[in-house]
Amino acid sequence: MGGITYSTEHGRMCPRCERPVADCACRPEAGPPAGGGVVRVSRQTKGRKGAGVTVVTGLPLEADALRTLGKELKRACGAGGTVRDGAIEIQGEHRDTVVRWLEGKGYEVRKG
Repeated sequence: MGGITYSTEHGRMCPRCERPVADCACRPEAGPPAGGGVVRVSRQTKGRKGAGVTVVTGLPLEADALRTLGKELKRACGAGGTVRDGAIEIQGEHRDTVVRWLEGKGYEVRKG
């Protein structure tokens, strides 16, 4: 316990099994990771010239998994978007659709 957390060769390391996070042997394989946190879905217009985007934050996923989930969400909403700074941004007002979709995947979601 309490081993290295970062390696210049492998990047982020799991402190429990001391393997790269991508090859971690102690994380659960099935279903959403138990992050204990709540996924928040909100709408933002700040800095976008009045155009609203739906923003999903608090997902306990690594960057690759977050990009994959973002792609699936954009397809479900029929809209464009991006993954930026650990949050998924989907163009337009899609909060209700995103909340239902994430709850169907087993996440605890709050709409804000």
